[in-house]
Amino acid sequence: MYLGIDLGTSGVKAALVDDAQAVIGQGAAPLDVARPHPLWSEQDPEAWWRATLAALAALKASHPKELAAVRGIGLSGQMHGATLLDDNDAVLRPAILWNDGRSAAECAELERREPASRRITGNLAMPGFTAPKLLWVAGHEPDVFKRVAKVLLPKDYLRLRLTGEHVSEMSDAAGTLWLDVAGRAWSEAMLAATGLSRDHMPRLVEGSQPGGTLKPELAADWGMGAGVVVAGGAGDNAAGAVGVGTVAPGRAFLSLGTSGVYFVANAAFSPNPEQAVHAFCHCLPGTWHQMSVILSAASCLSWVMALTGAGSEAALVAEIEAAGDARASVAFLPYLAGERTPHNDPAAKGVFFGLTFDADRAALGSAVLEGVAFAFADGQDALLAAGAEIDTVSVIGGGARSRLWGRILATVLGRPLTYHAGGEIGPAYGAARLGRLAATGEDPLAVCTPPAVDHVVEPDQALAAAYGEKLARYRRLYRQLREEFARG
Repeated sequence: MYLGIDLGTSGVKAALVDDAQAVIGQGAAPLDVARPHPLWSEQDPEAWWRATLAALAALKASHPKELAAVRGIGLSGQMHGATLLDDNDAVLRPAILWNDGRSAAECAELERREPASRRITGNLAMPGFTAPKLLWVAGHEPDVFKRVAKVLLPKDYLRLRLTGEHVSEMSDAAGTLWLDVAGRAWSEAMLAATGLSRDHMPRLVEGSQPGGTLKPELAADWGMGAGVVVAGGAGDNAAGAVGVGTVAPGRAFLSLGTSGVYFVANAAFSPNPEQAVHAFCHCLPGTWHQMSVILSAASCLSWVMALTGAGSEAALVAEIEAAGDARASVAFLPYLAGERTPHNDPAAKGVFFGLTFDADRAALGSAVLEGVAFAFADGQDALLAAGAEIDTVSVIGGGARSRLWGRILATVLGRPLTYHAGGEIGPAYGAARLGRLAATGEDPLAVCTPPAVDHVVEPDQALAAAYGEKLARYRRLYRQLREEFARG
């Protein structure tokens, strides 16, 4: 039995997976995000730990025997978050999250200090990454910065609480801007550019390798035996890739979570920083991947559902389907938290365009589904420009439950989309697979296979031309509004 723990932005999920790779049980606990100032996004690391304990308590209550049989634990989590610890491992301030946009000026300063930044990291400096956040702390909270002894990513803070060790792995570390991504090692030059050294960083392992042992007191509390291995794990997207079998070159997936990710596995390091494509290490040895990222995806649907009083996302989607073609006139730019690929624009804002007295809740909801699909189309173009080879595309994340959204996405992207059984579990399932690999030493390719196909959604050719026109309008709107966004 293996356990996957995924620290997301909106909650912690835990999944128990047996030797046949079936999900036996799940536990979850919610999290809130604090936004004390415009562009800020923070969480209390102690809340992550409380949510993890709550998710495990739920599993213990529902599946005590299965939980007791766990041999390996895998971790996945939201990437880029800056968790700052003093020399006693006490948290110095709330963690600055992946969708925090305060450090735009520090990105320019980082690339000024280290002109080889893009070559070393394979990535454009963006406010979401970890390194610019530390420059911001150094400039705005110098007393905090002076006390920083270790910087951990969110899932690696959970590891510290689980094992007592400071350890990270390649896929998550690649999102800090401190990693030499081709060399899979911390970059002294990038660390120096932020006033840090290797001493501030955790030890690095591969995601499928052991990254610590569960503390005896926690093992006893959960009914487990001694020596439970905690794998290196992965950033949430790499863990999702492992869960859906996106480990061989040419395989890709879309993740419809809080953010939206278009992820392509690569056999080699393939950067394209100019179009804000991320080139990161994968969580398996000797592999890399490319990603386009949109900062708001399924969260846009949740937002418009709450805004319009629809009751639930499912109810809103049903209302959109019932409205049919009447929903066609409104456009939506899904930049509620700024945007990454391809714009790298933290100042971008969400926009509804084309509103009339005829625009109802279904029209707004439909525009949101389409706008997120158009953002993914921008990301796909950036990936293809970076040389990505895309053969098959799977869909994971909470938004994967909507077949209507699947039809829109397939048509806009011009590709069939494959949905797997249990695809909404996402990173927690991939984390459990990594826990298994760390405990057993099996061949990753033998374990990280695609789950059973639930269904495939084909593009709707009858709608392709209309969506092509809408996509062109969507792109024009952003170009025309960019200067206005910059004015705040």
